[in-house]
Amino acid sequence: MSAIALYAKASPDFEAKLAATVALLKAAAAEHPGKVVQATSLGVEDMIVTDLIARHHIAIAIGTLETGMLHPQTVAMIGTIESTYDLKVEVYQPVQEVTIEFVRKNGEKAMYESIDLRKACCGIRKLEPLSRMLASREAWITGLRREQSNNRGGMLAREEDDKGRAKYNPMIDWTWGDVWHYVSLNKVPYNPLHDEFMPSIGCAPCTRAIAVGEDFRAGRWWWEDEKAKECGLHVHEDNVAEELPPIVSSLIRPPN
Repeated sequence: MSAIALYAKASPDFEAKLAATVALLKAAAAEHPGKVVQATSLGVEDMIVTDLIARHHIAIAIGTLETGMLHPQTVAMIGTIESTYDLKVEVYQPVQEVTIEFVRKNGEKAMYESIDLRKACCGIRKLEPLSRMLASREAWITGLRREQSNNRGGMLAREEDDKGRAKYNPMIDWTWGDVWHYVSLNKVPYNPLHDEFMPSIGCAPCTRAIAVGEDFRAGRWWWEDEKAKECGLHVHEDNVAEELPPIVSSLIRPPN
């Protein structure tokens, strides 16, 4: 059964949420002309954000992190966006020499060995490429929702990251039912892994299907304590860098 059939159910204030989301995207583009990017994970929430950007002709660039460890179904969404919406997706990849050295030293399954190694892998494959995506930007857009996890429950629709850039979370108040209602209503293309009970999709080694009753992000880094379940993209960058090996910290936060 498809995720649409399972989950699509609009909340009573769905239309108000949708209007607020569009208004925030337009405000972001107006406040930071030519300097704002959607950092898409290629998951269903981000596909809705992309759909709204295209549908309302909002001047926001689209960028993604191709970590080298994504499912092929996820990578395929890049082409789907470009062909469906006639939008160019900026693709940022990790530094090849660094990933090769990390795997040589720690093995292909290093992420399972310790939280430090898993965070180091995320640092190399996600945080450093993200720093390049945002280097010339004043603002960025996410598809985060408060409902996704306890760690995200306190996030606001508009925040500032540690570099002083504006960070917009225009879907922060949407429910899972709202998400799939919009997808059904507007025929938004989405990652087919969502139909395989993967509500939150990251790198292939770090993502599994969830069982009935499990939390939304239970399939991400399932071998770790719940409090550790962030890759660092949406927590304070300085705190993340302090926990990473020097090679990763220097890539994310070069010395002066």
